[in-house]
Amino acid sequence: MNWQQSEPEKTTFYNLEPDYTLPLLEISESAKEKIMARLHFLYGETAAKKYILELERILKVHYAHKTEIGRISETEFNLRDRFTQKDIVLIAYGDMVRGEGSSPLATLGRILNSISGLKEIINTLHILPFFPYSSDRGFSIVDFKIVDPKLGSWQDIKKLGDNFQLMFDAVFNHVSAKSLPFQELLNGNPNYKNVFTTYNSPEELTPEQRKIIVRPRTSDILTKFDSIDGPIWVWTTFSPDQIDLNFRNPEVLLGVIETLLLYVRRGANLIRLDAVTYLWDEPGTTGANLQQTHEIIKLFRDILNIVAPRVALVTETNVPHEENISYFGNGNDEAQMVYNFALPPLVLYTFYKEDATALSNWAKNIRYPSLTTTFFNMLDTHDGVGLMGVKNILSPEERNFIIERAREHGAFVSYKTGEGGTEEPYEINTTWFSALNIDNGYETQDFQIKRFLASRSIALVLPGIPGIYLHGLIGSRSDVETVLKTKSKRDINRHFIREEDILNALKNPKSNLAIIAIKLGRLLEIRVRQSAFHPNGDCKVLTISPSVFCVLRISPDCSEHILCLTNITSKVCQVKIPLLELGVPGDYGSELANLTPVNTAPFCATPRENYWYDLVGKRGWQVKERGLELNLKPYQVAWLIPFIELEKAIEFR
Repeated sequence: MNWQQSEPEKTTFYNLEPDYTLPLLEISESAKEKIMARLHFLYGETAAKKYILELERILKVHYAHKTEIGRISETEFNLRDRFTQKDIVLIAYGDMVRGEGSSPLATLGRILNSISGLKEIINTLHILPFFPYSSDRGFSIVDFKIVDPKLGSWQDIKKLGDNFQLMFDAVFNHVSAKSLPFQELLNGNPNYKNVFTTYNSPEELTPEQRKIIVRPRTSDILTKFDSIDGPIWVWTTFSPDQIDLNFRNPEVLLGVIETLLLYVRRGANLIRLDAVTYLWDEPGTTGANLQQTHEIIKLFRDILNIVAPRVALVTETNVPHEENISYFGNGNDEAQMVYNFALPPLVLYTFYKEDATALSNWAKNIRYPSLTTTFFNMLDTHDGVGLMGVKNILSPEERNFIIERAREHGAFVSYKTGEGGTEEPYEINTTWFSALNIDNGYETQDFQIKRFLASRSIALVLPGIPGIYLHGLIGSRSDVETVLKTKSKRDINRHFIREEDILNALKNPKSNLAIIAIKLGRLLEIRVRQSAFHPNGDCKVLTISPSVFCVLRISPDCSEHILCLTNITSKVCQVKIPLLELGVPGDYGSELANLTPVNTAPFCATPRENYWYDLVGKRGWQVKERGLELNLKPYQVAWLIPFIELEKAIEFR
């Protein structure tokens, strides 16, 4: 099946052409049995026996592209080392920054190297879909194999990969209506008949079936097209220009797997499975979060474990939190990283209410199931702030409170089709800076930036890997004017930025960007340096005051402890933290007690000292009467480390 139209070039660990003089891939019997079981579950025994042979061939061809260096490097790789505190992800469109004399992708790389204080810290770049597309800002892909010539080339991607780990988007739910496979369907090519879910009449999908479908849009699930054989109606979960692939056809799955492996050869270190919860279309079901979808993700994981164990799967599923974390599987068989969709609306609620109670109560119970999995802690994305993650955490009244406050800040709200065919709020369309700060001139720039940085600190101190959208990084305000022109709510935080404007802002010490680059850069610098922020470390959430979000982070080897406090209010807050609350009772050298681990890392023992040092504020705090007393200014962030640990770290280095 012709899914792509051009040949790959050379990347770091892969050759342009397969080399069959090197040993071929040998797949263990246990791995074959696992894959066979998944195919059997999806397609039945007969089809599984047929298609596993083709899948083995695809894997062997991919492996033959691998260089000797690539093969050797994977034998030395420990899955537990995949994520560390040094991982910071920047999210951007490939053409978000416009400059002169180079492709947009090259301009993006150049501008990232221009932001002093950040270029040495951000180690991962998530480039939103950079393929030719017909709509939805890249998410309606015409050709999965080539870089959109308007953005650049595969060589530009490779150059970015020389400086960053790369996250690619795998938009496997659907293709553009302008894509070759769908056009061939309309042309009557029998090879493409079952690539999509089609009907000869819209009535073939019954009202009862339509009513139970859950999807992130309110448009009709079926879209009419004129084909060589007459009108047909096609399953379109997202828009009339985004045609769902029919994964009930095994050949579709194999074509997608070839694309997945192409991304690996092109340099993807992480692969983001876009809106993957809607992957499997099945009339008579909700069409969301089906077991078949989980089984396909597990199959992707099995395949990558065999041929590319360094590459991690990231699931993007804007669904209620308990469903969202189900994409971890058992911790070893599905996604290694899951978007933490409950976090952004909870942080907004916290800062709107100036009360950390709901956030703290939720954070006390967050878990990921193994040392090889973690959360992707983003606050803003190209879409805005999803609401489904808190559907069963905040009440309808509390969610409506977030929506109404965001609207006061100039935000829009997008809706989805929920259970029973009803509409419900799906996401808030806004930039993160505008979501927090009203542009009315009543607050000082310094005050608004402090609030912005305080909110960012929440995502930095919780277990996981932080992700920052480019407009969130530079403090962009919502672009309502563009929305009025395009009539697309999501365009509020997708506007283009001129390279010249960024460079001029960086030169102006009073600009939002220059101030944020320095102050946020400082927080990120501390985070990547301190092992207490390792995603496999322990975390204890302390409820010391509704005005303060407080966590104690502990490194995996228990050598480092950092007490992270954020005043989430516009007022001065005085707090006292008894050492007993930190699990450090009594004498020096006592054991840390009553810690709640965020995962399976061991409990620790630690020395204690009478002084703690604030890594952010650069000052010391003395223990008085077996407690720490602090006066936190509005939106102040303090990250405290026992002075004795700081001294030992200096001596060790």
